[in-house]
Amino acid sequence: MEIVAFGVQADERPFLERAFAGHHQIRGLDVFLNRDTAPIAHGYEIVSTHVDADLSADVLQTLAAGGTKMIAQRSTGFNNIDLEAAADLGMSVARVAAYSPYSVAEFAWALALAVDRRLIRAGHRTRNFDFRLDGLMGRDLHGRTAGVLGTGRIGEAFTRIAHGFGMNLLGWDIAENPRCVGLGMKYVAPERLFAEADLITLHLPLVPATRHFVDAAALAAMKDDAILINSSRGGLVDTAALVDTLKAGRLTGVGLDVYEEEAGLFSFDKSLDVIDDDTLARLMTFGNVLVTAHQAYFTEEAVGQIIEATVANVEDYLTGRTNENMLVTRGQLPAAAR
Repeated sequence: MEIVAFGVQADERPFLERAFAGHHQIRGLDVFLNRDTAPIAHGYEIVSTHVDADLSADVLQTLAAGGTKMIAQRSTGFNNIDLEAAADLGMSVARVAAYSPYSVAEFAWALALAVDRRLIRAGHRTRNFDFRLDGLMGRDLHGRTAGVLGTGRIGEAFTRIAHGFGMNLLGWDIAENPRCVGLGMKYVAPERLFAEADLITLHLPLVPATRHFVDAAALAAMKDDAILINSSRGGLVDTAALVDTLKAGRLTGVGLDVYEEEAGLFSFDKSLDVIDDDTLARLMTFGNVLVTAHQAYFTEEAVGQIIEATVANVEDYLTGRTNENMLVTRGQLPAAAR
């Protein structure tokens, strides 16, 4: 069987081709799935998608009309997929429930250290042979407090690194992680975490209850010199409120690998375009803000695991099996995915 994969990154392509070799033919496309590109999938029973794909109801209808019966998304997140529409169309939908937590946790730390120690500004200066240290003073993180919102596999990995730095640990989640407690983490209400943490990192899923979890009130509660890191989902942060906070001269640094309006921007070359997103454009003007393009997961280990799981999802669909990655199984929507 030939499978079409949308949104295939150049570095991802060899992993995808090797993983499917001997199983199925794979047609890897660098274009992302949306209303305009959906007709390309005509005649393909199985379509693999990137997290930035548009899988709203009308796109799914176009796919279904062309014979697509299975969506194999190469990501953990699935907030871009209308699962109810997929179920109504009799489709199957799968994601990748888990992959290397270290990829995201380590990248979150890279963002934190980069903004704390002013590495981007320092790098720009030395490229211009400006070797002054003015404005580059950072802070020791040892002895300070890390606030971890979401202590699942990624949050736990971040916590282990914070423990290695000798930081005090505060956490919040709907359920405590005993391994984090064993490292000395104290679980507190979000309001206390926002008020007391010097470094705040987000590792929550994006669901209605967590949208704009970091809103104007949360930002107002933070220390003026706090560091905020988001390597999870852009919608967790109210970006307009964040811009207002930065305009007021608050927060030592912000590291964002995700942005709530990133669809259609991230993963594309927009260097020659006029950016009409005023919020993102304003965000980019702050010298203490580092924005990267949703690359935290992008390591050899994580990408390899994501693609191996995608192959397994395809095989399970074809043989009628189910697994933990299945969000919709031949039109049946499990309660956990609703």
